[in-house]
Amino acid sequence: VPRVSLHLLQKRKAHRVQTLQLYVPIRQFFYDLIHPDYSAVTDVYVLMFLADTVDFVIIVFGFWAFGKHSAAADITSSLSEDQVPGPFLVMVLIQFGTMVVDRALYLRKTVLGKVIFQVILVFGIHFWMFFILPGVTERKFSQNLVAQLWYFVKCVYFGLSAYQIRCGYPTRVLGNFLTKSYNYVNLFLFQGFRLVPFLTELRAVMDWVWTDTTLSLSSWICVEDIYAHIFILKCWRESEKRYPQPRGQKKKKVVKYGMGGMIIVLLICIVWFPLLFMSLVKSVAGVINQPLDVSVTITLGGYQPIFTMSAQQSQLKVMDQPMFNKFIKKGPNGAMQFLENYEKEDITVAELEGNSNSLWTISPPSKQKMIHELKDPNSSFSVVFSWSIQRNMSLGAKAEIATDKLSFPLKNATRENIAKMIAGGDTESSRTPVTIERIYPYYVKAPSDSNSKPIKQLLSENNFMNITIILSRDNATNSNSEWWVLNLTGNRIYNQEAQALELVVFNDKVSPPSLGFLAGYGIMGLYASVVLVIGKFVREFFSGISHSIMFEELPNVDRILKLCTDIFLVRETGELELEEDLYAKLIFLYRSPETMIKWTREKTN
Repeated sequence: VPRVSLHLLQKRKAHRVQTLQLYVPIRQFFYDLIHPDYSAVTDVYVLMFLADTVDFVIIVFGFWAFGKHSAAADITSSLSEDQVPGPFLVMVLIQFGTMVVDRALYLRKTVLGKVIFQVILVFGIHFWMFFILPGVTERKFSQNLVAQLWYFVKCVYFGLSAYQIRCGYPTRVLGNFLTKSYNYVNLFLFQGFRLVPFLTELRAVMDWVWTDTTLSLSSWICVEDIYAHIFILKCWRESEKRYPQPRGQKKKKVVKYGMGGMIIVLLICIVWFPLLFMSLVKSVAGVINQPLDVSVTITLGGYQPIFTMSAQQSQLKVMDQPMFNKFIKKGPNGAMQFLENYEKEDITVAELEGNSNSLWTISPPSKQKMIHELKDPNSSFSVVFSWSIQRNMSLGAKAEIATDKLSFPLKNATRENIAKMIAGGDTESSRTPVTIERIYPYYVKAPSDSNSKPIKQLLSENNFMNITIILSRDNATNSNSEWWVLNLTGNRIYNQEAQALELVVFNDKVSPPSLGFLAGYGIMGLYASVVLVIGKFVREFFSGISHSIMFEELPNVDRILKLCTDIFLVRETGELELEEDLYAKLIFLYRSPETMIKWTREKTN
């Protein structure tokens, strides 16, 4: 028994030695990585942030490469339909989350946290890229070009992160990396950085959360705003030193006409933008939207419609060039300005069959009541003419169907003849067509919205055309079927002899779908939403300058800039009481005009 126990102890000891031989080198590696004997401290956070930003852009614009169905994963079409795909949302949020975590580790300067974060990312991304993604997309990694590009940029990020871990985080993080030099490039890049929505605010709040400080959030933002303003002024002062303007010398014409002329042209374009845009978008880039269906309905006194007919395909004829020239010559003088807005492709002639496409299925009691109302001269009785024009919605029209209806009172003689026709019999009046005068709008307009109207320029003084109606009966069978037959009297463009109706439709051009989001506002909408809003910002730039002279016209901002950097420096070194004192000094400086003048004087030799 003692020999067996001794053997087990020796075996356990051997296992423990093997485990320690494997564990100790790994532990020593990470310990030496986190606590190096010597490290050349460097800062590559900016490059890591740029690599993450490139990966973010690749995810947004190349999302189709990370899904199974490429056509269904088009993010632009999904967002235009107000749909956010789940995989896209998850990938974007994870990418954005890693950028936030990376910023937090950078501000806390914790190398151990960066090592753990790096290990998690390396294993997680490689497992997803080489095992999960090929199964989701059903494509090999070697066949997915967008995924390869994303992985390449991420590998660059891994290399930069490893270099940052090896060298260690910098002990001092002072200001924005764009504020290290005072030239035009840094100035415009910094102002562009501040224009990105919520980026400046998010950065300020994150810096306050993960930086040891005695300042409140509002005081922190105050210091950041003062520093940004002073940096911009420093850039302008440096540019004035590089390109000095001699005293008493007028501004050069290149500057006046270059900058001033550009501003004048820009302001004029903004003021007249809605009119120019709405005029050019339809005349130059407008899309012809010819009708797909033209329907007409005529109703007597609110009863069952007596006539319904539609024109489609071959019954919708585009006016040819000879007919268009003839039509223009015969047009009234008052309509020339209206006709100049249309070409022959914009005019469609709808040929409507004279026989109604549906039977008149009115009940006998309603028919008797209708005859009674027609014969009663004291009751009001009217005829309602309605029409509808269907267009292709995908071309950019605001509404698919444009409709309208007109109501006309009937004369007593006309009402008496219609009553006799409905009553039937073998009398001559029941078989004679009845003429209804001036109810047919021969020319109608089909705008991009749903309000179709008769064209008053071509139908002056409501000079609508006449139609004849007659009630036909099927006497060959015992079905007692009835239907109405209509005919348009007067001159027509086509089929002068046929018994039919004809409707001339003027189709407004629609803006292309790519510009529909602007054209949909209309002229007044563009003025209210674009011009007035831009005008408000322009007015703020040109007005209120007198109130900011004290803080804008500072000849020398070096002392204020040094005070801000001193606040950053003592904060990084942990001297928080001194940070409070310097912040109080900065606030007093902005509250005291006399002290501000002394601090911003030009240095004298």
